[in-house]
Amino acid sequence: MDEPEFSASSLSGVFGPEELLACYAQGVFPMAEARDDPRVFLVEPDQRGVIPLNRFHIPTRLRRTVRGEPFQVRVDTAFAAVLDACAASMPGREDTWINDPIRRLYLELHARGHAHSIECWQDEVLVGGLYGVTLGGAFFGESMFSRARDASKVALVHLVARLRLGGWGLLDAQFLTEHLSQFGAVETPQAAYLRLLKPALRLTPDKSVLSAPLTGAEAVTYALQPTTQAS
Repeated sequence: MDEPEFSASSLSGVFGPEELLACYAQGVFPMAEARDDPRVFLVEPDQRGVIPLNRFHIPTRLRRTVRGEPFQVRVDTAFAAVLDACAASMPGREDTWINDPIRRLYLELHARGHAHSIECWQDEVLVGGLYGVTLGGAFFGESMFSRARDASKVALVHLVARLRLGGWGLLDAQFLTEHLSQFGAVETPQAAYLRLLKPALRLTPDKSVLSAPLTGAEAVTYALQPTTQAS
């Protein structure tokens, strides 16, 4: 599809949270060329990264780490901080696609209960996490960051555990990366992705499960157990 661009003013005046949710429902999502670029464009990849919930894989060492609980895992206690950390420069990722218009949109989605953060804390310091958007039974993973070894990976395991418990049917990863491949992520044509998305959007998961407390051992167990609603 074409990739329409929106200025910062049009995003704030016309393109709001409802329009953004409609984009997700159609299989597209927003990005920016750089943090300082005020323009935003919509992306529809030819190939889509998906983490099948019924085939999620946790490497052996990471299982031990998650069970050992090196971090306190919290949900939605510092959404803006997670968003900003994902947008921050770091070695190997000097620039990101999260600009000010995108930041404002996702803060609005969070305020409406459609965007959530999974956070890893250590000695009351935020050291890793991820955030994404939920719509129906689809969860659209947006970005993750880590300032301590395995922090973002632990957050992902906790996310998957909660998605399985709550009855989500699809975990969208946008693009397949080597990092995500270790968890069982696969690449699927956009047309096939849309066929997965449609039934997932009709699901009504229990969103209260997202904030449910889980031990590390429980997170590993629930993330790996079979689920009839997974894609």
